[in-house]
Amino acid sequence: MSILNAENTNPWLPIKRQLERKLSAESYENWIARTAYAGCDGRTLLVSAPDTTTLAILNDEYSHQIDATVRSSALGFDKVHFVVNSSSSTPGRPGSVADAPAEVESPIQLNPNFTFDSFVVGACNQFAHAAAQSVATNPSRRYNPLYLYGGVGMGKTHLMHAIGRSLLNSGHSRIIYTTSERFTNDVVSGIKHGKMPQLRERYRAADILLIDDIQSLGSRDRTQEEFFHTFNELHEAQKQIVISSDCPPKDITGLVDRLRSRFEWGLMADIAPPDLETRMAILERKAEMQGATVPPEILAFIAEKTKTNVRELEGALLKLLAVHSLTNAPMTLAMAKQALKHLVEKTEKKITIEAVQKAVAERYGIKPSQLREKSNRKEIVVPRQVAMFLVKELTQASLPDIGRAFGGKHHTTVLHSVEKIRQLRTEDPDVNKLINNVTDSFH
Repeated sequence: MSILNAENTNPWLPIKRQLERKLSAESYENWIARTAYAGCDGRTLLVSAPDTTTLAILNDEYSHQIDATVRSSALGFDKVHFVVNSSSSTPGRPGSVADAPAEVESPIQLNPNFTFDSFVVGACNQFAHAAAQSVATNPSRRYNPLYLYGGVGMGKTHLMHAIGRSLLNSGHSRIIYTTSERFTNDVVSGIKHGKMPQLRERYRAADILLIDDIQSLGSRDRTQEEFFHTFNELHEAQKQIVISSDCPPKDITGLVDRLRSRFEWGLMADIAPPDLETRMAILERKAEMQGATVPPEILAFIAEKTKTNVRELEGALLKLLAVHSLTNAPMTLAMAKQALKHLVEKTEKKITIEAVQKAVAERYGIKPSQLREKSNRKEIVVPRQVAMFLVKELTQASLPDIGRAFGGKHHTTVLHSVEKIRQLRTEDPDVNKLINNVTDSFH
């Protein structure tokens, strides 16, 4: 059974999944997450928005991107028409300061699918997963705050939701899950409407504070001031704080030193892009969750073509299942390549060894030719090993081919370099960030 059958042939669901990986977490959760399929009118998809404010934002700011996503989804629709859900009883933007859901005191609800059981553990995220489980089992005991960081779509939000869901199930009732963007909006609203005391009371009465995408807090002086005092009160009261970001505290532009130092008080755990085996395991788990059976060769094809982003993996799988359901086409490798031809076209944009050497050399401030020299100086060796690793990851070059491109190195030397950098990126956040940035520049 495919996802669309499981969702009563809901074509909006796979489109929402695509938008989730295209938009920022704040944009998706604030404006897309609470929309719902409302039917169709010919080639127009009808989607309900929870209130008039959300409707206006969707039409004014996101309609072009949403329509483009709809057209590229191959589901037979040209555009989306938004309507207001008449059953919605609370107008205005979701999660205002004045009201909060009964289950979790949060402007953004915890996703029931984001649990520890559904999180696929690999070498890239094993430490972060273990730290998150430890916090969920014994909050405020050892790791406070817990600071999770990594690139977009690596699973940070999944772990945040898993922590919140686990603590909720174990009897903790005052849990706040939010984003720094939402926290900023609450501060602005509190100042505007004279409700700062209520805002402070709500956040500082929490037993658990989960705040996503903290990097957005940088350069917002008043919000940083407010969060600083909230952090202090919760920490002094031994309440658990969990923070996520796309980078370590020292790399957040505009973050004041006193907040930076507090973020570093507890445990910092990074999440690296998944390796091939982990990507395969993620796809298998996601297919099982949708009740779908996908042949191993198709899972391998998707994993090979999608290397840096878990959301992109999920989006590719969901599109495949949607096409399979709507067209009744057999689940073959040829069908998958046709349905996911955008992945093939993207990876077929030739990435050359020379392009990788140039990109790495630029980031280390050396000349590409130096990577091909027979030099054992550290300032050359490490960049050369990083470049070899990236060439192995991003191109189809063999180990001997790579060795020849780096001054005639033996293939065993290349293999040693690749394995050394694979290990180093799990230990050194700066190396991991550089590798992510170079990889992203080719996509």
